[in-house]
Amino acid sequence: MKVKIFGGLMVALLAFTTIANAQTNTQAINRREHRQERRINQGVRNGELTRNEAHHLRNDERRIAAEKRIAKADGRVTRNERRNIRRDQNRTNRAIYRDKHNDRLRG
Repeated sequence: MKVKIFGGLMVALLAFTTIANAQTNTQAINRREHRQERRINQGVRNGELTRNEAHHLRNDERRIAAEKRIAKADGRVTRNERRNIRRDQNRTNRAIYRDKHNDRLRG
């Protein structure tokens, strides 16, 4: 009898933690965040980005990371929060492209 109760409690606990974890799952956002940071670092290394451009882009990335932390703080990332984070990532992505292709070279 005790084994059945304990087993049932374990299954319920596992289901609850899985649901809670799925609500804050931001793997796609995380991958994109890392990919954009790599692009910024690569642009600095090969001289496509000036120090000032890289500084501004990194500040944008930090702001997005803070926005993601705030969204995850309540245990659930809503559709609107994801949309806002993706929109900001899209803007930063375009800024990285523009800054890398604007013919300004680090001197």
